[in-house]
Amino acid sequence: MSAMPSTDVIIRPARDEDERAIRAVDHAVWSPLSEVSPRSSADAPVFDQDHHPGQYLLAELDGRVVGYVRQVREIPLPSNAHVRQIQGLGVLPEARGRRVADALLAAACEAARADGARRMTLRVLAHNTPARRLYERNGFQVLGVLPEHFLLEGGYADDVWMGRALD
Repeated sequence: MSAMPSTDVIIRPARDEDERAIRAVDHAVWSPLSEVSPRSSADAPVFDQDHHPGQYLLAELDGRVVGYVRQVREIPLPSNAHVRQIQGLGVLPEARGRRVADALLAAACEAARADGARRMTLRVLAHNTPARRLYERNGFQVLGVLPEHFLLEGGYADDVWMGRALD
């Protein structure tokens, strides 16, 4: 009798050796529905001077990375040190519907809170209804909208700024 796959999502900090797994998730989930940058090549580096493992939390199912969230200080000023921003969230299609993104958001908010943050923000394209529902379900509210902020595939897209308190 073979073992049944686990339904438990494990969230853990990223390590240097996770770069390939993060890149694979990023490449698999890229879509004009959610991305404002062109699709990067499958071997483009994830980590650089602005993107390092300490900013990422990973989701694993059965020992395999199936998603990530990246959170950073929103603005590198002492007066804004209490605010973090989600700058990347991806979950492999085969892991969707298992609340992996919810677990990643909860873990990112908890890590930010443990680091002294009081607020979490993010930006999402207005037409990305599934992501907006996810964020609303996790306590994020619309703070503002930048109309026609991006020109994507010949059409303009609004950029929605969302946030939530962490206390």
